[in-house]
Amino acid sequence: MKGSYVLLVLIPRYLEIQIGKKFRYNFKKGYYAYVGSALNGLEQRINRHLSSNKKYHWHIDYLLDYGHITDIFYMKSNRREECNIASIFASSLQGIKGFGCSDCKCYSHLFYGSRDEILSILKKLDMKRFL
Repeated sequence: MKGSYVLLVLIPRYLEIQIGKKFRYNFKKGYYAYVGSALNGLEQRINRHLSSNKKYHWHIDYLLDYGHITDIFYMKSNRREECNIASIFASSLQGIKGFGCSDCKCYSHLFYGSRDEILSILKKLDMKRFL
């Protein structure tokens, strides 16, 4: 299956973490929505995010050392929809500048908001629950 996904990640406390060599981020306690695409296998990508035994490849890999995935949603598609999905989140929620979007021109692919705000956006997008 090909498509895009959103990870709902709970950060249990304030964090300041180094991501790679270039980025240092501050994260408030609370919920974050991470938007991604997987055109070579959605299930495999999601299972990779759920695994604790992996090499760091994406920004989200670093954050998941400190946070917990509470929900996962997906949308089937043969095209990368992550930037379109990210723009919808950006219209309502606070984006974390430069996070998860090094391969595009988006401001962010990680958004901070309440659980209810995030779930409301996912419902409007008609994304399906994976977990």
